[in-house]
Amino acid sequence: MAWAIGERSSRTFQPLWKIASQWDCYFYVTDGWKVYPKFIPDGDQIVSKIYMTRVEGENTRLRHYLARLHRKTLCYSKSLVMLKHSIRLLIHYLRWNDVPVPYRFIA
Repeated sequence: MAWAIGERSSRTFQPLWKIASQWDCYFYVTDGWKVYPKFIPDGDQIVSKIYMTRVEGENTRLRHYLARLHRKTLCYSKSLVMLKHSIRLLIHYLRWNDVPVPYRFIA
């Protein structure tokens, strides 16, 4: 799984594409965003709402667990650093059912 934070632009998609293009994929299912053809080779993109259901389901799941991903919220700071840490922690928890706790020294 890979993700990027930012506006819907080539600049935001480029780092995500660097990761996704390394995967051994035969095709990429997309929502038809106008930026994709700049990166995804012709014939490798499938634009489909049916196949995007899984992706949108995962996005909904992330928004359900993290209030800071809601469009309007007063619950949390809008710090980009904290948002990235929150997403990483949630993905780790959802995948391994574990919360990584840093080692603590006992004096």
